[in-house]
Amino acid sequence: MMKGSQWISHHAPETVLSKRSLITVLPLALLLVSVQVSGQLIGSPLDCQKTCVCASNIVSCSKMNLTHVPLLLPPYTAVLDLSFNSITKLQAEWTPIKLMKLHSLLLGNNGLSFLSSEAFIHVTRLRYLDLSSNSIRQLDEYIFEPMEYLEVLLLYNNRISQIDRTAFSGLLSLQRLYLSQNQISRFPLELVKERGRLETLRLFDVSSNRIKSLPLQELQALPAWIKNGLYFHNNSLPCSCELYDMLARWHLRELSSAIDFRSSHTCVLPGAQKEKMASLDLDKAYLNCSEVRVWAEKAYLEQFLVLDCDTKQRDMKKNWELPGNIPVMPEHKTALVRSDGSLQIGPLKVEDSGVYTCLATSDSYNETLYVTVMVFNSTSSGGLENLKTAYTTLVACLVSVVMVLIYLYLTPCHCPCCPGQDLEKIDPADSLHSSTVSISQAQEDLGQQERMEGGGGFPYRQVPFLQPKDQLEQNGRLNPIGEEDEEWQGDSRERRRSDAESVSSVCSDTPMVV
Repeated sequence: MMKGSQWISHHAPETVLSKRSLITVLPLALLLVSVQVSGQLIGSPLDCQKTCVCASNIVSCSKMNLTHVPLLLPPYTAVLDLSFNSITKLQAEWTPIKLMKLHSLLLGNNGLSFLSSEAFIHVTRLRYLDLSSNSIRQLDEYIFEPMEYLEVLLLYNNRISQIDRTAFSGLLSLQRLYLSQNQISRFPLELVKERGRLETLRLFDVSSNRIKSLPLQELQALPAWIKNGLYFHNNSLPCSCELYDMLARWHLRELSSAIDFRSSHTCVLPGAQKEKMASLDLDKAYLNCSEVRVWAEKAYLEQFLVLDCDTKQRDMKKNWELPGNIPVMPEHKTALVRSDGSLQIGPLKVEDSGVYTCLATSDSYNETLYVTVMVFNSTSSGGLENLKTAYTTLVACLVSVVMVLIYLYLTPCHCPCCPGQDLEKIDPADSLHSSTVSISQAQEDLGQQERMEGGGGFPYRQVPFLQPKDQLEQNGRLNPIGEEDEEWQGDSRERRRSDAESVSSVCSDTPMVV
């Protein structure tokens, strides 16, 4: 019986296998056996001579009519190009070993329609993934989660209509996401909104889809460095002045998403014909939307104002200049550069009006922003007080007018000419006589009450009735009866005496007994 080393030398005299080579060859042989299904191989071993081009750490198998991913990929592979083949499914076991150095995987133009939920568990170091121009219909939950270092994800020109809200969770380094030319009907706001935002995402393309509505207010509130790379042109958006207002503001800021595709930003007019027109022309035709202009920041005396330096790129170094190109220094008491790069000024004075300049710089990009500030020569509370005073004055005037009208038209009318009044004058004598009788009658009633109380108290008083003809004058007025003219023509001294007696008899508290 031959020993193991003698058997190898006898059957393969031209090959000498060391223990180290046996350790390498045997697992590969076992791997070939393990990937057989019903006697057929899922994928052929990598052939750098016939089917692929291997250049150092790059493996290119493009346009080789492959139906499966080649097996036995070198562990040092950094770039794997499998584009323009016929690989329709990406199974979990497409690479049994971890490719820790693989940073770029190209699977575009394959007719790929199935992605296993575990398809990327062995390529966690990927930074570039191309799945464009395939037949992918949906993105399941957490499908890309293992690739925390992924920076660019290409999914354009597929048939994607359903995206799970967690599909892009875990992509902590993603910077560019291309989802254009699909069948998406809902704008995935959670990817750019503050709470669930992909913090490093700076380009998000959902153009040429089936989106029919946009959260305009939320999009307008986003920072400029996100809006600069947010592409949503060539969607069936309804025409509205809100859409025009947002796009016009982006255009004034020269954001790339509005400038580069100005003619592609269209909207659908209402009606059965579904005609389209340029969204930025809505101020000239159809809706006649108000033109958008850049207005200055307005403030009042003693207020504090914060000026934002909203740049197109994130994490830029920002410096401010005051009106007159005066740099903001730490010793300034009324101007302070905050930690987020914004400028706080105040308490404001009239001389603080002017143009403030933000100089933003980075390693690859510089940007200058100008903010015009207008300070009114009054306080905000003073303006409100003036308004209240004017309002009070107006109300007082209205009340006065109403009172005059009430006095003129709603008070009782005693004029002879008024409707319902007798045209004949009331006899003054009757009036005077009734007044005199009323006074005498009251005194008589008072005397009767005293007698009924048992005779006590005041003695019985008798008051005579005064006849109108005996009265020559009452309360400084002439005798209304007009009788006995000879009495008026008599001695003036006698008339004064008679007047005194009349007044005394009527107004005196002293009883007169006849």
